[in-house]
Amino acid sequence: MTSPATESKTPPQLERDATQDSAKRDIPRPVTVRTIARFVERGEKFACLTCYDATTARWLERAGVPVLLVGDTAAEVILGYPSTIFMPLDVLIALTAAVKRGAPNTLVMADMPFMSYQADEAEALRNAGRFMTEGLADTVKIEVDRTFAPLVEKMARAGVPVVAHIGARPQQSKLRGGYGSVGRTAEEARRLVADAVTLEKAGATMLLVEATPDEVAQQIVAKTHIPVIGCGAGTACHGQVVVLQDLLGLSDWQPSFARPIAWLGEPLLAAARQWIGMVRESRLGEHPYHMSEQERKDFAARSLHQSP
Repeated sequence: MTSPATESKTPPQLERDATQDSAKRDIPRPVTVRTIARFVERGEKFACLTCYDATTARWLERAGVPVLLVGDTAAEVILGYPSTIFMPLDVLIALTAAVKRGAPNTLVMADMPFMSYQADEAEALRNAGRFMTEGLADTVKIEVDRTFAPLVEKMARAGVPVVAHIGARPQQSKLRGGYGSVGRTAEEARRLVADAVTLEKAGATMLLVEATPDEVAQQIVAKTHIPVIGCGAGTACHGQVVVLQDLLGLSDWQPSFARPIAWLGEPLLAAARQWIGMVRESRLGEHPYHMSEQERKDFAARSLHQSP
């Protein structure tokens, strides 16, 4: 294991590479909601990925990813639950803070988990405040429709930047009998556009649109004036987000819009199997810790006269 001092240092070459990568992408640091708004003004698309730990966050920031979402998908990919509704509030706050510590110059968006904001507006404000203070979040995301406009307005008035998540809302999947796309009928599509417009007027900083036809997202982008992040909502959106584990080919199942661009499951499997073999055969290389000759003699002499 490396010492804490070693872990905190970035290798010089990586520092140079990270600086060059950021320069190439023209991403100013730190990234803020104003930065994202300027991307939209310039017509520049931006990437977003989920992230749940400081180490991964550090690498994603070096890559130049401007937005990291600490999603309630952590319930599934980190904690092993079957659905996002099982995500504990305190755990997600802790994970959000970890990601921000790992990527201090990246905009970190925190998911507010199931029943952390639906039951009571005062409780919702307190929980959002915890994400901003304890969790170090730059924005919070809530799954909503236009009926949540009063809550969004209160959060905005309190100084909480809100990302309004519309379209498919995984926290409501049990109402629909499972996860599925939304907005395939003209009526649903009109309702989603109306939701977007109302939530922007209520003070939402950004919108996240999930699992809708491309035409719906196009209308939402056309009718609103804030950044729109798509999650399986077509290319009209200003930004795109997917679950990192899906992108890296680590998931046993993933939505069709999150196609892997790397298959890290197999290398991980191979590395684990190689380590198993190394341990079984004691092929661990030269041991790094040694006693001086005098200490070794002293240890051996004392050991002879000590009872077990």
